[in-house]
Amino acid sequence: MRSVILKGVKRLEVGEIAEPVKDGENVLIDVKKSGICGSDIHNWDLGAPEGLVLGHEFAGVVTDPGFRADLKVGDRVTALPISPCGTCPACVKGNPQYCRETWSKAVGLSLENIGGLAPKLKVRPDMVLKLPDTVSDDEGAMVEPTAVGLHAVHLADIKIGDKVLVIGAGVIGLLSAMFAKKEGASLVAVSETNMNRAKRAIELEVADKYYDAKNPEMMNEVMSDTMGGFDVVIECCGNDAAVTSAIMATRPGGTIVLVGVATGAITIPTVVSVMSELTIKGAIAYTKEEFSTCIDLIANKQIDVMKFVDDIVGLDEVQASYERLTSGSDPAIKILVDPNK
Repeated sequence: MRSVILKGVKRLEVGEIAEPVKDGENVLIDVKKSGICGSDIHNWDLGAPEGLVLGHEFAGVVTDPGFRADLKVGDRVTALPISPCGTCPACVKGNPQYCRETWSKAVGLSLENIGGLAPKLKVRPDMVLKLPDTVSDDEGAMVEPTAVGLHAVHLADIKIGDKVLVIGAGVIGLLSAMFAKKEGASLVAVSETNMNRAKRAIELEVADKYYDAKNPEMMNEVMSDTMGGFDVVIECCGNDAAVTSAIMATRPGGTIVLVGVATGAITIPTVVSVMSELTIKGAIAYTKEEFSTCIDLIANKQIDVMKFVDDIVGLDEVQASYERLTSGSDPAIKILVDPNK
């Protein structure tokens, strides 16, 4: 079947791969839509692992229910792409994102299980969730990143009236900003190096203000706006400058949630975090409950995730879409892929 395959550093090519086959256990899905995620871009930047078929945000239709007796052919579904063991303490406590096996066979993140940049894929049965009729295929592909934003905000423990800064105005950053507003933050700001994207945060009504992360006067502006720093900072970039900015912009006793993933070691001013007694939390993925909650929020029209989607492209346009999302100047936030286009 025709799919998009990672072939090297910043190089994706359309090629042929074998279709997944029925095995009596896993659920086979015809993919309708798949999202391009920031973590996909990390793989693209590295060019590894070569041969990977990306796409861990997807929605589709069941063609074989495998071991799931409650599923039938034609059901519309999405799925958690992760591969937790199900038996370790983390899994038993409802935190599969901590499991050491979670990413080992993840859909679209491992060579073993192809992702949504292909028209068909297979998913382990316990990770598949049905989509209500009120959730479109496009919205179904947005559930996974929405759950990442919800998890970050849950960890941030935002109180009514808190001032919140989100560093990075990609889709995870803007979804986090959206949820921060829903939690009752009195001020939600974003900082971003791409001003075309930063302005979108205001237009989409998920932030009240944006900062130019390249402006050397940014911290002076932050301190003036907040009288000493933000109560909560959600960092969604994962590089030295962004994490340093998070530490500098947080008030003494405040909280930083690190959502961005660095692919290597970074250097940060730990002395500031020590002297200010900052709480710094890592955030990875989501719980299954948060994933289900996002489906419900979308189904009940309590959140609008489609306002973040800028384009829907076919397989032949995926390489150009990755280049667009990493240009540093394009205002695009989210691009979905139709693998049947």
